[in-house]
Amino acid sequence: MIEIAGRAIGADRPPFVIAEMSGNHNGSLERALAIVDAAAAAGAHALKLQTYRPDTITIDADGPAFRLGDGHELWGGERLYELFERAHTPWEWHEPIFDRARALGLVPFSSPFDPTAVEFLEKLDAPAYKIASSEIVDLPLIRLAAGTGKPLIISTGMASAGEIHAAVQAARDGGCTQLAVLACTASYPASPAESNLRALPLLAGLTGAVVGVSDHTPGLGAALAAVALGACLIEKHVTTARSDGGVDAAFSLEPAELAALVVESERAWQSLGSPVIGPRPSEREGLRFRRSLYVVRQVRAGEPVTGQNVRSIRPAGGLPPAAAAEVMGRRFTRDAAPGTPLTWDLI
Repeated sequence: MIEIAGRAIGADRPPFVIAEMSGNHNGSLERALAIVDAAAAAGAHALKLQTYRPDTITIDADGPAFRLGDGHELWGGERLYELFERAHTPWEWHEPIFDRARALGLVPFSSPFDPTAVEFLEKLDAPAYKIASSEIVDLPLIRLAAGTGKPLIISTGMASAGEIHAAVQAARDGGCTQLAVLACTASYPASPAESNLRALPLLAGLTGAVVGVSDHTPGLGAALAAVALGACLIEKHVTTARSDGGVDAAFSLEPAELAALVVESERAWQSLGSPVIGPRPSEREGLRFRRSLYVVRQVRAGEPVTGQNVRSIRPAGGLPPAAAAEVMGRRFTRDAAPGTPLTWDLI
């Protein structure tokens, strides 16, 4: 169990739904604030930003190492610097976004990508930090974020078990006492077939942390499946409308979809229940209407039991249907009207 801004997050609580704005503001603060409004109206619990400048995450260079592969579905051939220039959230926007989110009941926090971002977010009293998948190998950054004493969420896209262990150890060594680890497929968009959600219990065992999912697949299916496998946090990118475009629009949820995720993830969590087999309390009334053997025609004492005067019908109260072969041919001990449950003392 961890706690972020007073909200408990763990297996005995409904999933904590994080709306990731990323670059879907399309360079407009007005649109960024509209995304905050939409996320709050949809019932999300948190709003997450990414805090970097192009110069803090890469350099203005060219060459194959500094370009996305030509085959990338969304950003093929684009220079890293230009992509981050287009996608980053200006630092001067953070405060109005945080203020709007808090006013609407959302928990605002961010992913810092270098020490200056941690320092900046501390001034905004960010209640938690998220380490992005590509930064899981930046152990000094993890230790620095952990040293703030705030809860830490680490995304594990692309990471090996050894890298995850090292990141968790760095967080613990840095002073983190409230840690969550997210399963993630760091491709954009991600294929549901590569989600490997059955690894969630393994991730929980490996890290000893609360687990969740940072999901870049289309739709809601993968996120809801993750809840069934123990996810306590769900992070999805959001936008006001995919048709408006933007760096992450193609794999982002629209407001109505986000609202459905909030509702259905809680339903999925509620449905987990306990590992027991047997009647539920709500089924007690239904038990009265199981089938059993009843007299269905007026009979007289001495008459034989036949398939015409005794049948398996609803409700319960008579002998079980499996007793039919054993009672056929026996004789009634007294008169019985239709609707009389067949009992052993009646034959």
